[in-house]
Amino acid sequence: MAIAERLPSRSRPDHRQANPRRHEDDLFQAFAATRSPDLREDLVRRFMPLARSLALRYRRRTESLDDLVQVASLGLVKSIDGFDPSLGFPFTAYATPTILGELRRHFRDHVWNLRLPRGLQELTMRIDRATDGLAEELGRHPTPTEIAARLNVTVEDVLDGIEAIHARKTRSLDSPSSQEEGSLTLVETLGVTEPGYDRVEAEAAAAGAELDDREWQVLRLRFVDQMTQREIAGVVGVSQMQISRISRRALGKLLTAVRGEQADDLITAAA
Repeated sequence: MAIAERLPSRSRPDHRQANPRRHEDDLFQAFAATRSPDLREDLVRRFMPLARSLALRYRRRTESLDDLVQVASLGLVKSIDGFDPSLGFPFTAYATPTILGELRRHFRDHVWNLRLPRGLQELTMRIDRATDGLAEELGRHPTPTEIAARLNVTVEDVLDGIEAIHARKTRSLDSPSSQEEGSLTLVETLGVTEPGYDRVEAEAAAAGAELDDREWQVLRLRFVDQMTQREIAGVVGVSQMQISRISRRALGKLLTAVRGEQADDLITAAA
């Protein structure tokens, strides 16, 4: 009887533990041949730490870790289903870019409100990671120059990336402007009162007091009723040339009051 057979079961060496890579290769070979759901589940359990570690790279305040791990898990399953062990490459070399691609698509399609060019998307993620790392090392928020040195890019590239980071998420105009209960919505805080309108109306009203009845009548017929000068002349009972003079005089009074100066070109165009 062989020595290994005489050993108690607890004392027998576990060749799978002695060479886990060989056992994983055997699992992938068996899964490729059978596509067994049980084998797939076993492989998912074995490589979940890889998926979780990749999800942690993209952890941000705007996205929960559970959601990112779920996305990474989906990428892991796709990697297991698409991996070909006969090519001789390690599974992690195939799975890592597949999982990272799934995470990037998640951010592009579900997290960012504005679609950024792919190169800029990658830059913003690198800036996020570099910022977190430098902040932990320095004990403060890093400057754009320090981030640029860490990433080996220009400061202008970092500034563009930071601007893109702010553009990734937008706020609804209907969202509250503050955390206080009953606060105004964001859209209600955007408008401001323009005092210039009141000034123009007041000055126009003051100038209007200096117009005589005929001048007011001519302006009303011209700009409210949209009548021609010839038609106005027939209503008022004067010549068309007189209507032109009355219009110019009335407009001159109004524009002088509003602008504080004569505006002959505007008067000519309006008359």
